[in-house]
Amino acid sequence: MGTSKINEQAFEALIEKALVGSTIEERKQSGETDVDAQSLESDKYYWGLPKDMTEKKFAFDMRRLWSFLKVSQQDVLDDYKGRNIETELPKQLSKAIDTFGIVDVLRKGVDIDNIHITLFYPKPSAADSELSKMKYAQNQFSITRQQTFSISNPGLEIDMVLYVNGLPLFTFEFKNPWTHQTARYDGQKQYKEERNPKETLLKFGRCLAHFTMDKDEVFFTTQLNMAKTYFMPFNQGLPNGQGAGNPINANGGYKTAYMWKKVLRKDTVAEIIMNYALFDYGEAKTQKKVPHIMVNAKKLIFPRFHQLDVVSKLVADVSKNGVGKTYLIQHSAGSGKSNSITWLAFKLIKACPETIAAYRAKSLDEPLFNSVIVVTDRRLLDKQITDNIRAFGQTDKIIAHADTSKDLKEAIENNKRIIITTIQKFPYICDSIADVSDHNFAVIIDEAHSSQSGIAADSANKAMQKDKDCEGGDTDELLEKMMKDRKMSSNCSYFAFTATPKKETLERFGTKDAEGKFHPFHLYSMKQAIEEGFILDVLTNYTTYRSYYELTKSIEDNPEYNNEKAQKKLRKAVERDPKTIEAKADIMLTHFDAKIFRNHKLKGKAKAMVVTKDIECAIRYYNALNDLLSQKKMPFKMLIAFSGTKSVDGNEYTEAELNGFPDTQTAEKFNSDDYRILVVANKYLTGFDQPQLCAMYIDKPLDGVLAVQALSRLNRAAPDLGKLSEDLFILDFYNSTEDIKMAFDPFYTSTTLSESTDINILHELKATLLSMGVFDMDEVNAFIDLYIHGEDADKWSPIIDTAAQRFNVEIEWAENGKADFKMKCKQFVRVYSKAAAIMEYEIKDWEKLFWFLRFLIPGLHVESNGGDDTKDLLDSVDLNTYGLRRTALNETIKLDDSEATIEPNKPIMVNAGGNEDELKDPLDTILKEFNERWFKGWDATPDDQKAKLISITNAVREDEDYQALVIGNPDQQAVDEAMAAIIDRVVRKKRKGDMSLYKEYQHNEGFKYNLRILINRMLGDLDYVR
Repeated sequence: MGTSKINEQAFEALIEKALVGSTIEERKQSGETDVDAQSLESDKYYWGLPKDMTEKKFAFDMRRLWSFLKVSQQDVLDDYKGRNIETELPKQLSKAIDTFGIVDVLRKGVDIDNIHITLFYPKPSAADSELSKMKYAQNQFSITRQQTFSISNPGLEIDMVLYVNGLPLFTFEFKNPWTHQTARYDGQKQYKEERNPKETLLKFGRCLAHFTMDKDEVFFTTQLNMAKTYFMPFNQGLPNGQGAGNPINANGGYKTAYMWKKVLRKDTVAEIIMNYALFDYGEAKTQKKVPHIMVNAKKLIFPRFHQLDVVSKLVADVSKNGVGKTYLIQHSAGSGKSNSITWLAFKLIKACPETIAAYRAKSLDEPLFNSVIVVTDRRLLDKQITDNIRAFGQTDKIIAHADTSKDLKEAIENNKRIIITTIQKFPYICDSIADVSDHNFAVIIDEAHSSQSGIAADSANKAMQKDKDCEGGDTDELLEKMMKDRKMSSNCSYFAFTATPKKETLERFGTKDAEGKFHPFHLYSMKQAIEEGFILDVLTNYTTYRSYYELTKSIEDNPEYNNEKAQKKLRKAVERDPKTIEAKADIMLTHFDAKIFRNHKLKGKAKAMVVTKDIECAIRYYNALNDLLSQKKMPFKMLIAFSGTKSVDGNEYTEAELNGFPDTQTAEKFNSDDYRILVVANKYLTGFDQPQLCAMYIDKPLDGVLAVQALSRLNRAAPDLGKLSEDLFILDFYNSTEDIKMAFDPFYTSTTLSESTDINILHELKATLLSMGVFDMDEVNAFIDLYIHGEDADKWSPIIDTAAQRFNVEIEWAENGKADFKMKCKQFVRVYSKAAAIMEYEIKDWEKLFWFLRFLIPGLHVESNGGDDTKDLLDSVDLNTYGLRRTALNETIKLDDSEATIEPNKPIMVNAGGNEDELKDPLDTILKEFNERWFKGWDATPDDQKAKLISITNAVREDEDYQALVIGNPDQQAVDEAMAAIIDRVVRKKRKGDMSLYKEYQHNEGFKYNLRILINRMLGDLDYVR
């Protein structure tokens, strides 16, 4: 009985069988040796012979090349007037590839003397002619196993070469782990050590990619360079973003079967040739035009698997379902998002419906979308995307940039197919989309976590006056239109890209499953990006510091202050005291000099970023660090980045004045070797790519998306600088490692929203507002009748003024009643403006009240309740001692790789606070508590314990779940479960203020049980709550 064949040859044969339909071994056994007698099925490849590469200096499969030309262009060959066509054509073709690259030659063909030769016919769309389909069928895809290729070493073989019309596209080296040979190690090693890039076949630009693969993994490179060759994974990734590699093949077969079953299918290869592969000539980086020839080519851009996968899946779904759907693409930093967006834009303008049943399909041979609109959230990204799209576009004639609705109209009229704009301009663009309702649009949104609020809501949140299309309509008709306009346009499909989807982003763009959960349509996770080496792990070396202070009273009196406000104000003042800033700045600069600069990290080009709380702190840090630079005579300089003008200690500062050049040059200057440290507050915390950054010094509270975005400034890979995760350093003077873990966990693998937002709070708010006597629905209706029909403001203003008069003068309010009412008005406007875009139904009264309140709120005047009772606090104290204690050293923060399920916002009615005078404490007591808390460590005194317990109790009482799930709930078991979850959450949130309490609560079940009982008792005692 024979055993399974597990050698490399068996692996090659398996792939050849899938692509060709037979193998070398089978053909030898059957005597099938006539290579010209092949009869192909439409989806199969030709098989070739190594000897068909008759001249290694050209590296063509001459049999397939001439066969293709004679079948498709015999008349052109017959018209040739030059010398010997059989010698001139290969020579001139090889020269053209050397000059312009394989992509250009395949797409454009070559001119030889008096004739033009086409080398490839592109895959036709449904809208293309029958002739195009016939021409495409004339292409000859072939593979040759054991291809000899070397001039200097004639016996040297490559396992397989894939040709199109005789021109080599891909080379392959196969390995088999069962014989202790892997693609990850042995295949890459073979290419690096035994495949000379001077050989014609292996020269840069002669092939699109060189693959090495085994049964488990695939890797590729576009440029061989001996030991410096850089290979990238071409793997699917594990399910739910669990990491790099490939999953077990659910359909049977090897893990890498997707290569021959999907990627190497003829249609996919044709797509890569025409729509994906691209030479980068460095023009976007240098902003200088250069001739598009190979001597100027910096690299060949080739899609990674997830890029090919997301574009093909999105286009397939659009073709099947038509216009009007939303798609969320959760792609981590390092995913090549700009390229994915660009490829998607160009594919969508050609996408045709599969059937006429596809929504808003016009015909089977007409593209679904008239235009694709690409929306970015910052001007920097806008320029990057614009440059990228123009680089990929084979003509500028179909591309436009739109800043106004006028620009968009002109672009549409001029048949521009791809239009690029920023989120700031998008509301105006929305108007134009509505004006051309017979057109269909694909809207691609970059950085959707920050852009999404403007996509649908903001377009309707402008003052909407007379609508000419509805002139003469009744109020209900106009309201219906207004509410529909709030929702995403039915003539648009939305494609939202983000690495860090917020709750609102998931609900607005995510895919809803049968259980009501929202998922991303496509995922390339942070975990996979890190494991594949496209970004670095910024949480590898995380060091934290905790501040300790001692304050002394500088006056004899002992005035009383609100304890909680005083504690916050004292800490804020201490944290920006010159002594405090100087102490931290000294640690930062000493660390950068010793660990990074003197160690020549990143080949001596390493840089750092100092992240501060606000612009004032940024300026103070900049001055302190500059003084230290001068004192220590450091051989480098630093920069600062902030927007606008800021006054500090009576002096006005701007970024340009401090740096000595316009702020538009800051990023460019920081790229030079002269500048090594950049101080920021908010500017450059997101969207700023500087691969030389390897250290970050943080003195700013960071959580959620902001934490991930900020720390990700360090994660950009830089293989040319040898940048590794262990080269990254973060010193954090504000946040704990637990804080950062909580921020990163939701975005490490897959992010899911558990359910839709409950918007019934709007019913409660409406009823509460109407019960206060400031206005009634008759007045709201009267206002809407006038406003929605475009009447002049002086007609409806008296209605607003009357309600404001009642609020401001006539009604006698309870304590904090005015503030409470105005807060509820603002809450209704805020919640409805977000909910209206995603509600599956319309409620006219909500829409009416929304517009009424928008005009009423500015007229509601609320006086300050006694001002700030701590205004003279800082004049009463001095900073006696300041110290720093390192609480974590080069710690690696381990993230949770399970699917992250986040809960939607559950809004409850806001309430204005009560009178806090009763909680005032003498200054002596405040300072004693402050010093015990921050200077002597974390073992709290009895008074401190009391204050913390009161704080926890109040936080529990104000928790939205306490209001919704505990108060008035007759189900005691449900109440107990809800209270346990609420107290857990509050203690976790407050752990930054008392880690010893948090650790005791987490690890001591008895302590946890008794604390829960105590909190419940305090909630029942009004003396403890406020």
